[in-house]
Amino acid sequence: MTARTPNRRLSVAPMMEWTDRYCRVFHRLASRHALLYTEMVTTGAVIHGDRDRLLGFDDMEHPVACQLGGSDPKGLAEAARIVAAYGYDEVNLNVGCPSDRVQSGRFGACLMAEPQLVADCVAAMTDAVDIPVTVKSRIGIDDADSYEELAAFVDTVRRGGCTSFTVHARKAILKGLSPRENREIPPLHYDYVYRLKADFPGLEICLNGGVQTLEEAQAHLAHIDGVMIGRAAYNTPAILLGADRQIFADTSLPSDRSRHDLVRAYLPYIERQAAEGVPLIRMTRHILGVFNGLPGARAWRRYLSENAPRQGSGAETVRQALALVPEGESGRLTAG
Repeated sequence: MTARTPNRRLSVAPMMEWTDRYCRVFHRLASRHALLYTEMVTTGAVIHGDRDRLLGFDDMEHPVACQLGGSDPKGLAEAARIVAAYGYDEVNLNVGCPSDRVQSGRFGACLMAEPQLVADCVAAMTDAVDIPVTVKSRIGIDDADSYEELAAFVDTVRRGGCTSFTVHARKAILKGLSPRENREIPPLHYDYVYRLKADFPGLEICLNGGVQTLEEAQAHLAHIDGVMIGRAAYNTPAILLGADRQIFADTSLPSDRSRHDLVRAYLPYIERQAAEGVPLIRMTRHILGVFNGLPGARAWRRYLSENAPRQGSGAETVRQALALVPEGESGRLTAG
């Protein structure tokens, strides 16, 4: 399957150690249209590492974007060419991760202090590939957190050729807070992201940060072009079952697909991967939250946690866990 122009109206955020290929397939089964992202991969890993392990993905994952971490224009251009050759629909530059490890490599959120370098990186990547090059950032870093500084950053980077920005509506505090605390403690300023769209109407502006439901996403979409959901999509993946109808107005799928239906749709993929020697736990760790809030959810999680790591476990283990969750209207999500 060839790359296509992504619809960024709803996307699932790149999340380290979470949004791997097995997670993305499960999310794709929940939504045909949501744009999916890889975990961040560094330019060095892409250029010198095991590319098939890092970049390989199933055709059914489309539309799918690869997020790169780096700050050297030449290296990013080379990595972007490799990403495009693998068939990704978009390559995204990480200008938002606040971790110490990322800062030590001079990429992630610390790059917001160097907008011209980010513009140079984008320009090099754009020249190297035909697929879209996008940027994911914060609203600011440390004391450089005014709207005017954010607007100046976007204005500089757009001159490098970026026309699509996804903005996490919290600033990053680079010293003193962990990555987890940086996702929770700095206050959200959705108004900054709304104002960006008003001030740069020709750019695609997407919002990230704190969005928990599709209803919240719809409310934001009255002001901006797209919404990126992170932990909510991972911890409660069933919310994606309503995305195609509510967000993309696609009524071709049944409106009453249940969480059981979603898990059953994942079983053939599990069987194929298990036949190739992939341990079951690599897949089931991403689906533990699918029944959160329903009777039987704890039994589901416990059964998979205890049995998926066992050698030889496969799709039958998931079927047995599924039988522990009562199937009924409480497991169905109706939308639109």
